[in-house]
Amino acid sequence: MRTLFALWAAPLLLFWGWFFLSLNDMNFGYVMLSRPLHDLVFQLYGEMLGIDPALIPGMVAKACVFDGFLLMALWAFRRRRNIAAWVSNRWQGSVPQERLSQVTGADPALPAE
Repeated sequence: MRTLFALWAAPLLLFWGWFFLSLNDMNFGYVMLSRPLHDLVFQLYGEMLGIDPALIPGMVAKACVFDGFLLMALWAFRRRRNIAAWVSNRWQGSVPQERLSQVTGADPALPAE
């Protein structure tokens, strides 16, 4: 799962890093991070898709959020037993006996009064 999360997050970090650096023209001498190239890239994508280039970052952000929810659902599905046990313990308000004895100082072998 860590590899899957890393393979998902790495391109996102690269894209959004490039996007915000080039949007603000923080190019550090690299043409790749310049605002004219930023505008050109989104103009080309806008022409290819037949939409306004200003809509593309929002569409990418929605896709990133959707992909994130899919990955979280996959992660939750793989750990469904642990999550179900945690939810069950939370609903029942149960505390393990050894933890209860540490907090209250009572002996877990003796019945509670």
